[in-house]
Amino acid sequence: MNFFCGRKLLLLFLLPSLFSCSGRYLLHSSFEESPVPPAPDYADEKNWAALPWVKNNSDSIPGKQKPPEPDDPAVDVFFIHPTAFTKKPNDPYQWNASVTNQKINRKVDDGTILYQASVFNRSCNIYAPRYRQAQISAFYPRKQPDGKKALDLAYSDVKAAFEFYLQHYNNGKPFIIASHSQGTYHAQKLLLEFLQDSLLSRQLVAAYLIGLPVIADSMSMLPPCTSPDETGCYCSWNTYAKNYFPKYYENGLKYAVCTNPLNWKTDESYSPDSLNLGGVLYNFRKIYPALCDAQIHQGMLWIRKPDVALLKILPVKIYHAGDINLFYFNVQQNVAARIGAYMKANR
Repeated sequence: MNFFCGRKLLLLFLLPSLFSCSGRYLLHSSFEESPVPPAPDYADEKNWAALPWVKNNSDSIPGKQKPPEPDDPAVDVFFIHPTAFTKKPNDPYQWNASVTNQKINRKVDDGTILYQASVFNRSCNIYAPRYRQAQISAFYPRKQPDGKKALDLAYSDVKAAFEFYLQHYNNGKPFIIASHSQGTYHAQKLLLEFLQDSLLSRQLVAAYLIGLPVIADSMSMLPPCTSPDETGCYCSWNTYAKNYFPKYYENGLKYAVCTNPLNWKTDESYSPDSLNLGGVLYNFRKIYPALCDAQIHQGMLWIRKPDVALLKILPVKIYHAGDINLFYFNVQQNVAARIGAYMKANR
């Protein structure tokens, strides 16, 4: 079934409750009224938020851990970052951010690249392109079809970056596709388009499609992962407080594939917080062991409120911003496990 039709198309645009971004600003102009920022040239290293040979926040190590030994990992990760363009534009570009917007770039680097992309640095070379990301309004139903046009423009950059990566950086290495939120919207399109190439599909270790629902039958060429060391598959989850149902749950979230990042299964078996190897929150240098439990419930990942002072007093129901870093070390360990399994099978 085509992912971009029927309920699946609605899903991507009717879940504003997924986006717990602070300071959201909804645009009043149409897509046609907004100038389009220049397309990035991916030969220019400035148009990447992370490259293995350029020092960046994806190199960071939480807590007092020792950095990984200098080497050249055998596997790459192509990481597609989520929406950082959530506030009123500070330049003429309304619907898509310019990759030269330093304020948005700092938000990307100090947020998603530090707290999310860094989870891969023990096992992978990290490639994370900057792209003309769609403004948060693109995910609100009353902003269609302008939002779809903005997302299409953003995807054109992600595709161009991936093609540049394959041509100039990959050198035949196995790779992982990883993404969060808006990044996952683009990652799904990328996988559906590029996995038509059977040789390329054999290079894919796994995909981590996090923070946006992936409907069960939408990735016909790539099955969900059902065990911790399965390869050639994808993991996906969206994190909410236990017993909470988002406003738009019935419009698609209930049909999503969900992976439990504490046991890497897709059933509804409960995982206590003792299985949580540790997460990171506001202070990247502080590690919280046994930060939260996890259990799948009808397409969602439910957790009990983490036993952390600030989170205990805040009425948080949507843990979208913490989809990865609540389970930081479990994800890190799992990446290594899947790579090990892939390497063993492809000796």
